[in-house]
Amino acid sequence: MPVLAGAEPFSHTGSVEAGVLLCHGFTSTPQSMRPWGEYLAERDFTVRCPRLPGHGTAWPELNRTTWPDWYGCLRTELLALRETCESVFVFGLSMGGTLALRLAQDFGEQIAGLVLVNPSVTTLRRDAKLLPLLGRVLPSVPAIANDIAKPGATELAYPRTPVRAAASLAQLWRLVRADLPKVTQPLLLFRSRVDHVVEPVNARLVLEGVRSENVTEVVLEHSFHVATLDHDAPLIFERSVEFAQEQVGSR
Repeated sequence: MPVLAGAEPFSHTGSVEAGVLLCHGFTSTPQSMRPWGEYLAERDFTVRCPRLPGHGTAWPELNRTTWPDWYGCLRTELLALRETCESVFVFGLSMGGTLALRLAQDFGEQIAGLVLVNPSVTTLRRDAKLLPLLGRVLPSVPAIANDIAKPGATELAYPRTPVRAAASLAQLWRLVRADLPKVTQPLLLFRSRVDHVVEPVNARLVLEGVRSENVTEVVLEHSFHVATLDHDAPLIFERSVEFAQEQVGSR
């Protein structure tokens, strides 16, 4: 299946001191993370941003994958970074934040810190409980992508939301919520004041559930869900670099 132009994975080999694994969101692509990755690369971080299985091609392909496929891809990249970098960080947007939390739960101190942007661990939508049943008869529903306040900014993502894949994401949410106390790494969490995709309860559940001693929440006043492409992107990039540099220095 051909990859959409702009959806390709990217990487940069920089310093061995610090590496960053970037994790994009559900139905999205590495395009939503590329400006962040370029910012990190310019500051000599080693960067990897894979294209998650089923993403960046055509939406029916995503229905043929499940959360262990997405997680397995990121796990492989994390292990590769661990081989070359002294400190490894995981930065994630939306579902990328969910997967970042799962990696933190499994890898413990091998991850130096987390930066999450509008991470998802649940939804208040009533029809979400019906996803396993809907997936048997309904391949897709309207898209959740491109929630951006900045005029002219566009997220490269699917025009439909695959239902079976969404049901698998809901399974991942349950696992991550149950294991939030296993997260002890330093955590920087960005939350958009207005987000039409991920409800505020998600950030609250994460912040109240983790056992990290070093936790910072930053509220984004000028961005919607895809904040890495929105007005507050420079703030996210700058604060994430400061956060990573502080952790490297403390280690």
